[in-house]
Amino acid sequence: MPDLTGQDLDRLWAEGRDLTEIEDQLRLFSDPPPPARLLRPCTAGDGVRVLTEVEQEAALADWEEAAAAGRFSKFVPASGAASRMFQALLAFSRALESEPGPDVVRFLQNRELFAFSAALTEALARTGLSADEPRSVVTALLSPEGLGYEETPKGLVLFHLGPDGPRTAFEEHLIEGARTVCLAGGRCRIHFTVGAENEADFRRAAANALPVLEPKLGVKFDLGFSIQHPSTDTVAVDLENQPFRLEDGSILFRPGGHGALLKNLEALRGDLVFVKNIDNVLPAERSQNVVRWKRILGGLLAGLQKQVFALFNSLTAGRGDLDEAVDFVRAVFGTRVSGPDGADRRKQALELLARPIRVCGVVRNEGEPGGGPFWVDSPAAGESRQIVESSQVDAKDPAQSSVWKSSTHFNPVDLVCGLRGPDGRPFSLSGFVDPDAVFISRKSHAGRELKALERPGLWNGAMARWNTVFVEVPLETFAPVKTVFDLLRPEHQP
Repeated sequence: MPDLTGQDLDRLWAEGRDLTEIEDQLRLFSDPPPPARLLRPCTAGDGVRVLTEVEQEAALADWEEAAAAGRFSKFVPASGAASRMFQALLAFSRALESEPGPDVVRFLQNRELFAFSAALTEALARTGLSADEPRSVVTALLSPEGLGYEETPKGLVLFHLGPDGPRTAFEEHLIEGARTVCLAGGRCRIHFTVGAENEADFRRAAANALPVLEPKLGVKFDLGFSIQHPSTDTVAVDLENQPFRLEDGSILFRPGGHGALLKNLEALRGDLVFVKNIDNVLPAERSQNVVRWKRILGGLLAGLQKQVFALFNSLTAGRGDLDEAVDFVRAVFGTRVSGPDGADRRKQALELLARPIRVCGVVRNEGEPGGGPFWVDSPAAGESRQIVESSQVDAKDPAQSSVWKSSTHFNPVDLVCGLRGPDGRPFSLSGFVDPDAVFISRKSHAGRELKALERPGLWNGAMARWNTVFVEVPLETFAPVKTVFDLLRPEHQP
């Protein structure tokens, strides 16, 4: 492992960084943890629940009870920049060639179908750029003098055209939240994690949207914003695993990925919390089934939590049935209590019951890139249900590659989390992380290659020791916007 110099230690100490953690991070580059060991994919009936109509209705009743008690809130990671949406247009705007490629032509041909079409026309007129010249149109879309979409966070891009005009992804999440977090007349708590440079923009957007949406939806929004804390940044190294140094000799630290948002989630001190990405949202007019299934997921969690708390409290009081608790955690969460009857077995059962719970919606795998639900064997959690990304799997191992390819379901990042224990107090979520579930990736800085370390993903290793339930939800509830052309899909059109 590389040694840190005295000057490094002085500087890191002055910055308030955890020196032991930095040393552990540096060690991971030279001695990375083994990849995830997949046992088999979670499938319908083997790790994925397919709810009957009766179970759906029972969950909806539990949702209504919990919503009436004000137990729900919503957490939306929203720091992503829109530049990824417009990569093809950015490449054209920076290229010397005058002829637009197929993606640019497609964008121009469909320009009027985008929710930001009217705003783009206004930007062209304001800047004096030609509406008939491809480069001028792209410049008006991306540049600060126009709509500024190159630097705009994805949540503030106009996504959809509704009856009352265009709406951003941020506004669509407010509307969806009003229908899934609270009852009419209630308090609707939604928290967005944003980039530090964009927090003021989100607050301005909220100030404009809330006076319109609150009377229309009949709720009172309680919005929160936070940024990914710099203390969660991770150290970068060069290709020889030595600390990557900037021109002044200091060590480069980079954002630690969405797993760093675990601190933000914990800081909410929430109870039952929906988690959903900013770009996965439908127009309000098309979201009836989305709302129904989010309520089902939330109600299922509320109902399971009642059972967990009752079992835990009975065992703690010395009057519970240990076999009932053991059978419950095996049947519902897929976790096992080992060993003969006795105090140790009871202790294991109590430990398994006293964990955060997540109910995750999963959709049938239609070839979308990303992770999925698997049975995994790991030192941190034993045999358990996990959401696994491709980067966690050893693709060179034929057996592991075969298991990965046999996946039947996909993770759309649509989950609800139970963040409080049987005593009603919030969990310390850091205690349930698998520290080995890190990602090492190749990046660059100022034209130089480097290796970057991402913390265990928020819904991957950061939740490795949670109690997990996967539920099949309809594919139509998953509508991510990764490129601008996704907004042309029928589900995103008026």
